Amino acid sequence: MNRRHFLQHASASMLLPVFIDGFGAKAFGSPASAFMETLTKLATATDRVLVMIQLNGGNDGLNMVIPLDQMSQYNTLRSNIALPEAKVLKLSGNLTTGLHPAMTGLQSLYNEGMLSIVHSVSYPTPNFSHFRASDIWFTGADYNQQLTTGWTGRYLNQEWPGYPVGFPTKDTPDPLAIQIGYITSTAFAGPAGPMAVAIPNPDTFAQLVGDKPQIDPGTVTNTPAGKHVAYIRQQQLSSVAYAAQIKAAAGKGKNMATYPTGNSLAEQLKIVSRLIHGGLQTRVYYVNIGGFDTHAEQVTATDTTVGNHANLLRTLSDAVRSFQDDLKLQGIDNRVAGMTFSEFGRRAVSNASRGTDHGAAAPLFVFGKGVKTQAIGRNPNLSDLDNNNIKMQTDFRQVYAALLTDWLGEGKPEMTAVLQRSFDASPIFQQTITATEPLAAAFRLYPNPASDQVLLETDAFSAGIDRVALYDPNGRNVGVPVSRLTDHTMGMNVQSLAAGSYVVAVESGSKRLTERLLVVR
Repeated sequence: MNRRHFLQHASASMLLPVFIDGFGAKAFGSPASAFMETLTKLATATDRVLVMIQLNGGNDGLNMVIPLDQMSQYNTLRSNIALPEAKVLKLSGNLTTGLHPAMTGLQSLYNEGMLSIVHSVSYPTPNFSHFRASDIWFTGADYNQQLTTGWTGRYLNQEWPGYPVGFPTKDTPDPLAIQIGYITSTAFAGPAGPMAVAIPNPDTFAQLVGDKPQIDPGTVTNTPAGKHVAYIRQQQLSSVAYAAQIKAAAGKGKNMATYPTGNSLAEQLKIVSRLIHGGLQTRVYYVNIGGFDTHAEQVTATDTTVGNHANLLRTLSDAVRSFQDDLKLQGIDNRVAGMTFSEFGRRAVSNASRGTDHGAAAPLFVFGKGVKTQAIGRNPNLSDLDNNNIKMQTDFRQVYAALLTDWLGEGKPEMTAVLQRSFDASPIFQQTITATEPLAAAFRLYPNPASDQVLLETDAFSAGIDRVALYDPNGRNVGVPVSRLTDHTMGMNVQSLAAGSYVVAVESGSKRLTERLLVVR
């Protein structure tokens, strides 16, 4: 099945809500879903799958990923919620970073080389509204840009124009995307609407809607209302048409690992694993867990290792660990990668209610057998905050770029079209450490993209940095203010530059390193 066919298939199942194991899933039937299309490019039973896990509410990254190299400052900033260093979970080969004590499952995944921590993810000029921040993550927009399509929806539209007319077909019998639960994500929105299938219990799905469509596609009046009715009928027809395929996949699939009970996220991932194992050729799955808006009582008064946030992190950790175990036992773990994300992080400073308020950058996880680099960036610098907010190191669209190119196999032109402009892919699925090129030799430039201040770091030069130069696309040297912070760290002010792509060159003696910098406005 090619991408175009696969995409067309998913869009049709948008409107009809159904249930799998007690969870409602809403079909995202949109004619084009950019990210989805990436998935459909490899649309066969052996193609790669992406599972997106939303941590709804704004996750406190500093209570999830702990900077062990800055515990004094950490304790000062969050005196009433700080975790005791002795109880923080240690990570193999990483002495500076730890995980919350409740996250033993994700600790084991990291130690097995199947978890990547992407530090300080955000975007320039972050928004602290739940609604707007979520919209930015779903659509891939800039802070001052309004987009009506999702980043995944745009890709599908590019590959499968004309969807959903004529779908599903013999070659594209399965939905392109599936969301478990009733929350509709704008990420799957295309020009003509959403595109995905809502599935509750696959055993009762066909009973609910029937194995074959029974909707009368009769004529309607040529009016706006009539056209709307016709559109709804088409979506219903397509949605119902997927019932038999989903039921068949659910019947063939089998969960082989033991999942934790009373864990809503585990129940959703259990469905996803079963459908993948059953041969469903769906490329993207979306699941959700809420409760991360922890303004108060994030921890208990007597023990900061337990409380509301600890329960959420345990739920996440145990669910993902069980899901990964299931994939391995099914023999399909090489095909699936997962990503956690939240609309924003929390402030580095705790409040008086033993909670945290809306903040900017936060870490996210990418997990799976395909992970190559376990730490992208460094622990946030708690001595260098922006109004008590953690500063961005990685733009979230750099993570999307990695998923599109390095995991789903899309080319750079396709990725650029989906994300509206080119982003350097985070090296999540790239091997950055070799016997001859240690990680210490890396050239780090962040935030990137940037709008004002840029931090430049490199340990490649034992004698430190001698010179820094910036070049425009025509190769001309552009003068900008540069300040030396340490022998190996420089600050650069790019406020005066026009938006565009530049090259930063760092020199020491006869050695020279270069890196691309994207300036945004």
